[in-house]
Amino acid sequence: MSAPIPETTAPSLPDFAPGSVWLVGAGPGDPGLLTLLAAHALAHADVVVHDALVDPGVLAMVRPGARLEGMGKRGGLASPAQTEINTRLVELARQGLRVLRLKGGDPFVFGRGAEEALALTEADIPFRVVPGVTAGVGGLAYAGIPVTARDCNSAVAFVTGHGQEGTLPTGVDWDGLARGAPVLVFYMALRQLDQVAAHLLAAGRGRDEPAAVVSRAATPRQTVLVTTLGRLAEDVAAAAVEPPALLVVGKVVDLRRTLDWWRPV
Repeated sequence: MSAPIPETTAPSLPDFAPGSVWLVGAGPGDPGLLTLLAAHALAHADVVVHDALVDPGVLAMVRPGARLEGMGKRGGLASPAQTEINTRLVELARQGLRVLRLKGGDPFVFGRGAEEALALTEADIPFRVVPGVTAGVGGLAYAGIPVTARDCNSAVAFVTGHGQEGTLPTGVDWDGLARGAPVLVFYMALRQLDQVAAHLLAAGRGRDEPAAVVSRAATPRQTVLVTTLGRLAEDVAAAAVEPPALLVVGKVVDLRRTLDWWRPV
C-alpha cells in the first residue's frame, strides 16, 4: 500500500499592521508570478501606491474598498519625484493605513526600494520588504532565454541603462564589465542601445555576439528581437521596439531557438 498523501495547510503569513508599509515586488508582468506574501498584501492593504508598469491583472487583485494611487515613473513623461513618493508613503502610514508600495519586478533590483526603505526608517515607520521576480531573470525566462546555462556562462552582470538624468549612467567600468561577465543584462536601456553597443564593442566584445531585446516581458504584448551586438541599434530602430525593454548580450540568447516555450493565453 502506498503511504497516504499528507494534507497541505496554508502557510502562516504575517499580519499587515495598520500604520506600516510593505514594499512589494509584483514581478515582471504575469500575475501568476506573484509570491504568496505579495498576494497576501494585496488582500489586506488599505491603499496601494503602485508603479506605472504593474500589470493590470495584478491591480485587479486588490481587495474591494482599497484605494489605488498611481505613482509610477515613465521615461519621457511627467512623473513624481522620488522624494514625493517617499513623503506620500510616510503620510499614508501616519494616517494609520496599511500601505502597500507595489513595484514592478523586485523592489531592490533597480527599483529604488532601498531609498524608500531608508526614508521610512528615518520617519520611524515600520516596513517589510517582499521580494519579487526581477525582470532580468523572470522576463528573460518568458522569452526562452536563461540568464545562466552550463555551457555558456558561469557569471552574469545586471546593469541599469538609465541614470538619474535619464541618460546612460556614468561610472560604469565598461572594460571590466565586458571582460568580467559572459552574459550582460541591461534594464531600461532602450534609448541608449547605440551607446551601450558602442561601449561594449570598444571594450572588445564581438560584433557577431548574440543579443536580444525583450519588450513588455511576461505580458500578452511581449515581443522578442534577436540580433547581434553589431546590428543592435539598427535592428531595434527598424522594428520600433516599445519600452519597457530588457537587453541581454551573450551566448545564452542562442538557446531561445530551442527554449521559446511561452505563448500568451
